[in-house]
Order: sequence, then C-alpha cells, then structure tokens
Amino acid sequence: MKIGINGTGLVQSASIDAIADHARQAAIDGFSSYWLAEHPTGGLDAMTVLTVVGLRVPDLELGTAIIPTFPRHPMVLAGQALTARKAIGNRLTLGIGLSHAAMMSDLGLSFDRPIRHLKEFLSVLMPLLTDGKVAYEGETISCHATSFFQPKERCPVVVAALGPQALKVAGRMADGTTLAWVGPRTVREHIKPRLTEAATAADRPSPRIIATLPICVTDDEDRVRTHISRTLGMYGELPSYKAMFEREGVSEPGELALVGSESRVRDLIAELADAGVTDYAASEFTTNDEERDQTRRVLKELVRDS
Repeated sequence: MKIGINGTGLVQSASIDAIADHARQAAIDGFSSYWLAEHPTGGLDAMTVLTVVGLRVPDLELGTAIIPTFPRHPMVLAGQALTARKAIGNRLTLGIGLSHAAMMSDLGLSFDRPIRHLKEFLSVLMPLLTDGKVAYEGETISCHATSFFQPKERCPVVVAALGPQALKVAGRMADGTTLAWVGPRTVREHIKPRLTEAATAADRPSPRIIATLPICVTDDEDRVRTHISRTLGMYGELPSYKAMFEREGVSEPGELALVGSESRVRDLIAELADAGVTDYAASEFTTNDEERDQTRRVLKELVRDS
C-alpha cells in the first residue's frame, strides 16, 4: 500500500503558498502523492492550485479528491486536466465525484438521477482524456469536441463511489475510487468486491482504492477521537457517509479515525492495507506539536519500510 498526504485541511486557508509548502515537505519526506479537495462553495480551485504546486514541487503525484461534477461540464474539466498535465507533466490524477445533494442545493443545482449524470459525465470525460476527442449524445450531457491537446498518456480518473451503483460505474468506466470516511470492514466487504467485479467484467485493470481518514499518534486517544467527532460531525449527517458509518458499525467520525498509540496506529493502517486499500492518503489531524511530530514520524517510517 502506498502512502500519500491529503492536504484538504489547508483548503479553508485559501493560501496557495501554504499548500505548496505542505506538498513540498510531503515530497521531501518521501510520500508518493498529495491530494487536495475542492469544496463546492469555497471558491478555491483545486486544479489550479495543484498546477502551481506541480510547477514548484517535482516528482510527486498530485490528485484532486475530489472535484464535484455537477457544477462543471466534462469538456471544461477535461480541458483543465489536459492543460494542467501539459504544464506539470503526467503526474496529475483526476478525482471526481457527485458531492452531496445539500451542497449542490447551495449552488442552485439539481441532484436529479445522480447515477445517470455520472455515467454521462464519464462518457464525455474519458474519451477526451484518452483520445482528445468525443462525440456523445446523452439525456442531460452531450459533447462533440476535439481537444487542442492530443494526450500521449491518459490522465487517470478515480471516482468517489460509495453506493453499489456508483461503484459499478467507477469500476466499469474509471480507474478506481477515492474514499473518505470509509473503514476497513466496509472496504473489504462492500467497496472492493463491487468495484473489482465491475472492473473485471469490463476487462479493465485492477482498480485503485484510495482511502482518506484522519490520523493522529497520541497518548490521549479518547480526547482526540472526541475532538474529531465534534469538529467534523457534519460528515456523519450526510446520507452517503452515514450509510458507510452504518456498514462499518460506527456512529461518529472519531470512531473511524486512525488514532492512538504508535503501535495502535500502525495496526490500523495495516488493517486498511489488508482490506484492499491500495493508497492511504493521510489526513493529519493533530492537536499539538508533539502529536504532529509523532504522527509524521510514524508515517515517514511506514513509507520507508514499504
């Protein structure tokens, strides 16, 4: 299992310099990848930020986790991805997802028939990223276009997929999934089997499973888990995440986090790998300097030993 860093905790700062510095340290410390989310109403464009990061930080995979699909036409997103890869090289992985009905409502956008939307979005996006051209007529999305860029190497696409239908689409049409708030039991029993079955049926390579969860090495596990649940409790109220919590047998975000002593955290990371996670994108959630240093040290040691 590869280990990367998720820098989404810095998104609200809206500081490109801070994110670039964070990614540079991730590269120095030997991590394989750096991931950044895009909040639908936050105004920070993840692709633009990662392009700047890529120009400053060499030799590090950069990925969006995720860019919501409803606010963008797939031609627009393909153009952004192709432009970014032209600027920084073939290091960009495009993570996309439906986001959530409540967040789309804030934008005045319908969340109608999301699986149909996802299929049609990928039916336009994937040919553009693969061949630089597409001719597709869907019910809600259509596109006849030829990109000025002719891709020499296709940009990988991973889809935030949690439900059975979304997993089937991701496995059949994309390169895997990027997960948030999903524990090892759910990966092993629900995510991996459905994703792999769909990929196999479509004669696609074994799918990538990227998981992001908060992590903290601490001697006060209960306090940190409680703090995570209080700070990030809103995620437990979103229907798609709530369903994953129920599958895992937990009720709060803090219960899913990788928190505890060094040995405890190492065991929790190993459990993710055993469940089928191919990439763990660590979201460092620490409350003091000691926890920050301990957590990063353990992650660096795991990278070195992998």
